[in-house]
Amino acid sequence: MAASSHLSLRPLPGHNRPIFRSICRPVLCAADRQALFNRIAPVYDNLNDMLSLGQHRIWKRMAVSWSGAKEGDNVLDLCCGSGDLAFLLSEKVGPKGKVIGVDFSKEQLSVASSRQHLRSKACYNNIKWVEGSALDLPFSDCYFDAITMGYGLRNVIDFRTAMEGMYRVLKPGSKTSVLDFNKSTGTLATSIQEWMIDNVVVPVATGYGLEKEYKYLESSIQEFLTGTDLEKLALEAGFANAKHFEISGGLMGNLVATR
Repeated sequence: MAASSHLSLRPLPGHNRPIFRSICRPVLCAADRQALFNRIAPVYDNLNDMLSLGQHRIWKRMAVSWSGAKEGDNVLDLCCGSGDLAFLLSEKVGPKGKVIGVDFSKEQLSVASSRQHLRSKACYNNIKWVEGSALDLPFSDCYFDAITMGYGLRNVIDFRTAMEGMYRVLKPGSKTSVLDFNKSTGTLATSIQEWMIDNVVVPVATGYGLEKEYKYLESSIQEFLTGTDLEKLALEAGFANAKHFEISGGLMGNLVATR
């Protein structure tokens, strides 16, 4: 499917201020993105460690902490990939809690399941992996006590539908915590990000035969929303409050929204 750059402006019901709704954003469409994450699944974890110098583990712990997940909770890790956030959530909710990891990539879920079987903590038995779309969540309303989403929102083709879905399945008073690359409004952070992608990320990925797969990063960040826009998006989706935190000097960001 060819990528399209057409965007539509459509206000949410009851709101006069429209937000951007992507019909099919540049870079990749849904099927292409799914194929991309299937291809990179075997080396995804190794690349994350290498490219972030292990810092992604700190950022993910921060995201889980911001979600407010606690012992006994029923929680969702959306766009779970190989399961890093889901495993951290399972430690928070304990053996009496429940974690559901959802992703549209069969290969990523296969890696996550394999990792689960190699781990011995009893709490990891509470994780269930589900193949599904962030734009069509197969859960009833007000079902989860917390939601995390790590590096997933930037890769869906419709930000608004994804945010509305998270709002729908969250219980009142519960939080969603969305970690991703930060689209900075500052020139310094933006320049550092671009330099890192061009001079570190792509060359390293090229060594794994994945140059084309990782070149999409820069464009996907450019097409992402700023922290302020993410806060507005969450509020327009129905969340009671939303706060975006810049971390690692503005290279990364985490949206925390309360239903």
